Amino acid sequence: MATKKKSWMRWLIPGFIFQSVVIGGGYGTGAEIQQYFLTQGFVGGIMGAMVTLVIWSALCAITFEFARTFKTFDYQSMMNKLLGKAAITYEVCYIVLLLIVLGVINATAESMFASLTGLPGWIGIAILSVGIVALIIAGTAAIEKALSYWSYALYVVYIIFMIMCFTRFGSNISEQWAAHEVSSSWFVMGAKYSFYNLGIVPALLYTMRDVDTRKEAVTEGLIAGAIGVIPAILLLVCEAGCMPATLTAEVPVTAIFDVLQSRPLYIAFEIVLFGTLIETGTGFIKAVDDRIELTVEKKGGQKPAWIRPVIAVVSVVIGICVAKFGLTGLIAQGYGTICWGFLIFFVVPMVTIGIYKISKADKAA
Repeated sequence: MATKKKSWMRWLIPGFIFQSVVIGGGYGTGAEIQQYFLTQGFVGGIMGAMVTLVIWSALCAITFEFARTFKTFDYQSMMNKLLGKAAITYEVCYIVLLLIVLGVINATAESMFASLTGLPGWIGIAILSVGIVALIIAGTAAIEKALSYWSYALYVVYIIFMIMCFTRFGSNISEQWAAHEVSSSWFVMGAKYSFYNLGIVPALLYTMRDVDTRKEAVTEGLIAGAIGVIPAILLLVCEAGCMPATLTAEVPVTAIFDVLQSRPLYIAFEIVLFGTLIETGTGFIKAVDDRIELTVEKKGGQKPAWIRPVIAVVSVVIGICVAKFGLTGLIAQGYGTICWGFLIFFVVPMVTIGIYKISKADKAA
C-alpha cells in the first residue's frame, strides 16, 4: 500500500504540479503575461490576473472534489463520468493543446539554449527531450517530487528577480499604478487566459489519489489556483516597471534583463525556465500515459512495461516535428481558439453537470 504524503506537502503538491504544467515557455518568458494582462494597463492587468486566480481556484476545487467523489483519477474516466459519450470532445481539445504545447516548448528550448550558450539549438531540444523521457519513465512519485522541488527554485529566482526590479524600477511601477490604466477588456482577457489553461486540470488528477475528504480536495484546489497565478503577478509587476519596452518586446523578460544588466541572475532565470519546459512537457504526456494505463487496468489487464517509454519517446518526437513545421507561428490563434473548446466542453459542464452530480452523490450517500 502506498505511503501517504506528509500532510503539509499534500496541500501543496497539486498546486506545484499545476504551476509547473501551466507555466511553460509563453508564461515564463512573460509573453503571455504581456498579451493577456499588460496590454490591459497595469491596474487592469492586476484585475485580470485576479479574475484568472478566482476561476482557476474555483475550477480546481470543483474538479478535485469531483475526482475524489467518483474516484476518477485520469482525464478519460473523469470526462466519461461528466459528459458520457460526449467525452471525446474534451479529448480532441486536449490532444490539440498537447500538440501546440509540445511544439512551443521545443521551439522555446531551441532558441533559449542557442541564445544563452551560443551552441546549436538542437542541443537544447535534445536536453529537453531526455529530461521529459527520463521523468516519464521514472514514474509518478519521481514526477511529483521533481516538479515540487523545482517550483521552490522557481519562486526563489522569481522573488530575487522581483526585488531587483523593484529596486531599479520602483518609481516606474508606482507611476504605472497611480495612472490607474484599465482597459475595457480586462475581465474578458483574464477569463480567456484562465480557460485554455484550465484544460489541463484533469491531467493533474493523479495527485488526488490519496485525498480522503472534501475539505482536502477543495482546499488543495483553492491553493492550486493561487500557486499557479502568483508568478504571473510577479512578472506583471516587473514588466510594468520596464514599460514601454516590455509592451512591444517579443520576449518581455529579455527586455527587462537588457536594462538590469545582471548576467548571473539572467542565467539562473533561464535555467529555471528551461526546467519548467521539461515540467510542462512531462505533465501533458503523463496524463496520456495515465489514461492508457487506467484504461488497460479497467479491462482487467496490466500495462506492458514498454508502453510508458514508447509514449514518452513518440510524444517528444512529435513535439520536435510540430516545432519544425512552424506551428509555433500560430500559437496566439491556436491558444485563443482552443480556450473556447475547453470552456464549452470542460468548464461549463463541470460547474453545472459536475456540481449537480456531486450533490446527487451526497444525497445518495
